[in-house]
Amino acid sequence: MTRYSNSLWTRRRMLGASAAALAAPAIMPRRAWAQGNEIRLGWVSPNTGPIAAFGSADDYILAGVQQAIGDGIEINGTVHPVRIIRKDSQSNPNRAAEVASELILDDEVHLMLSSSTADTVLPVTDQCELNEVPSLSTDTPWDAFFFARGGDPAVGFQWTNHFFWGAQQVVNCYASMWRQIDTNMRVGMLLSNDSDGVAMSNPETGMAQMIRNTGFEVVDGGLFQPLADDYTAQIAQMRDAGVDILTGVFLPPDWTTFWLQSAQQNFRPKAASIAKALLFHNAVEALGEQGHGMSTEVWWSPRHPYPSTLTGETSRAIADGYTAQTGLPWVQPMGYKHALADVAVDILRRCADPFDPGAIMESMRATDMTSLVGPVNFANGPVPNVCPTPVVGGQWVRDADGHFDLSIAENEQAPEIPVSAPFFSLS
Repeated sequence: MTRYSNSLWTRRRMLGASAAALAAPAIMPRRAWAQGNEIRLGWVSPNTGPIAAFGSADDYILAGVQQAIGDGIEINGTVHPVRIIRKDSQSNPNRAAEVASELILDDEVHLMLSSSTADTVLPVTDQCELNEVPSLSTDTPWDAFFFARGGDPAVGFQWTNHFFWGAQQVVNCYASMWRQIDTNMRVGMLLSNDSDGVAMSNPETGMAQMIRNTGFEVVDGGLFQPLADDYTAQIAQMRDAGVDILTGVFLPPDWTTFWLQSAQQNFRPKAASIAKALLFHNAVEALGEQGHGMSTEVWWSPRHPYPSTLTGETSRAIADGYTAQTGLPWVQPMGYKHALADVAVDILRRCADPFDPGAIMESMRATDMTSLVGPVNFANGPVPNVCPTPVVGGQWVRDADGHFDLSIAENEQAPEIPVSAPFFSLS
């Protein structure tokens, strides 16, 4: 992209400000960025609310990032100090849009970084696209980032790029695990009525059709209300349909309630592969013995073979360091938080002028590097602005002491990530 003249820059911002309102009010044109040495990065992530687990390792990851950056980033022979300005989305899409507005209007960030489900990424990237602020995001399926925002594959977006896996990749992981056990090939699917679930609910392009594409039959239970306390109707539907496999998108507390009630109501499928809810140790531990054998997608783990380009650390070193410092088990999103910083710093180091939004986007589109979660290259994605990343299938295994470990159970789409043990049936 060529750099904009001052008049064109002003005209584009005025046109952007008159566009349709988003979750937060559209921002009026702000004053031009002052030329200075400090580069300001916005960081939006949930630290409180129902999806706070996605941001639980932010303190640890960002402390390591700041240490690696030190006095600054060298760009064209000049060292620029970097300030990361953090905002808590509070697990609320409206709040995510509001804090993105604050970062753009008040803090005048040069590059926005956002992560942790569609409830954060979509409103933040919409604000950036509207106000012509470079944005890099991760940690929500790329199809939700692109299509849920009205993306046109023939055109793409101008100011927002994203790296993460897509929904079909995850469904392929699930199918690869399910084929390892004897079932009737009948899959029951339930989706939480939130940004992630709704994005997967399209009858033609959503999760149900993706499962059918892999050769399984689907019993589609549709959307359910998050944070409910009674799932009797959904459980009865799946039990009466005779499904052997259960899948879908749940919040962690919803899955705990659903699965415990399933046991009480004599519904015991042979496999339960659940997105979002089963990413975290504490969500599985809450199930006790009934957590043994739960399965989910694995985006990142200590077994991932890609080192950080920013710090040189391995995934194992970063995970072990987090546990040693906090006494807590590693969490999958921390790998993508670190990778978000990996890619952002790489973009800035290659940028002709880190204070020119157009130059940042030129550098972003030219990205070709390996991050902690795998290769990132925006030139070869399935649609513009997107880079799919590796994902494998995993199963939670409870040892004799009651501790859970997420075992890699299949790696068909990413053979460089080693399998720990074969998939086994809940029965």
